[in-house]
Amino acid sequence: MNEKPNTVAIGAFIVGAALIAISTVLFISGSGWGGEKNKVVMVFEGSVKGLTVGAPVALRGVQIGQVTDIHLLFDTDTIDITMTVEAEIDDNKFETRGDAEGYLGDEMIARGLRAQLNSQSILTGLLYIQLDFHPNTPVKLAEIDSPYSQIPTIPTDLQRIARQLESMDFAAIAEDIQTIADSLGTFVSTKEFQQLPQDLHDTLSSFEALSEQLKTQLASSGPKLDALLDETSETMSTLDSEIPKISASAIQTLKILDTAMAAFEETMIEIDALVSDDSATTYALNKALKEISMAARELQLLAKTLEEHPEALIRGKSEDKE
Repeated sequence: MNEKPNTVAIGAFIVGAALIAISTVLFISGSGWGGEKNKVVMVFEGSVKGLTVGAPVALRGVQIGQVTDIHLLFDTDTIDITMTVEAEIDDNKFETRGDAEGYLGDEMIARGLRAQLNSQSILTGLLYIQLDFHPNTPVKLAEIDSPYSQIPTIPTDLQRIARQLESMDFAAIAEDIQTIADSLGTFVSTKEFQQLPQDLHDTLSSFEALSEQLKTQLASSGPKLDALLDETSETMSTLDSEIPKISASAIQTLKILDTAMAAFEETMIEIDALVSDDSATTYALNKALKEISMAARELQLLAKTLEEHPEALIRGKSEDKE
């Protein structure tokens, strides 16, 4: 009767051990233990406050590893402090395709794979490492002695702003602001600036007076302009009706002028014929001029005779012959 309870206890122990073994295998396979893992190293120039061992390493938001160690390197020659962070990448967290050597090899780095420090929570201040592709950033690899592949790092936008703020000379900026304030105080205290409100008020008053004058002028000129526009409209209407008549009259006048010009041309041709060298009129005129010339010569002789012999008028021609 004692053998039966022993057999049951042994069987229960074997079943429990088997269940524990199966659970262990499932847990190991589910958690990634035993899978292939790779070590990488990253160098950050600024502070890594908030980054702890075990912090996630994510690629575009998907965790593919975790931080395993953080080192601080102090160069006594250059007084430079370098923060090196080692991380473990789990191959079981993602799949790879293509012929590139390694998922974090030189090919991916050349295509822009970079590491950044990002905040896990604003409340806790904890950081994690974010991997992503930034092809427009240069590849900066630090000279460190490490057997692991190095992933280039880039600062976050907040870190860039912090660096710019650190590089700013706030004392010089404050001095410039003080100089500007003093200049403004001096300008405000000048007589010209004190007179500026009164000048502005006078200018506005002048604009108001001018506006009133324009309103009055427009009120008085409005009816006149309307009447002028009406007269202009009537004149244009009259012109529209009279222009055809004027045009017909002008055409008739042009015809009469053409006839008169033709008659004038004929008259000029006749005058040319009269005054030409071989015309009868010219011959008669020349003959008359010759006779007038001979008569004038006779008159000259008669005048000369009378001057020498005035008695000839009394004695006559017969006595003159004796």
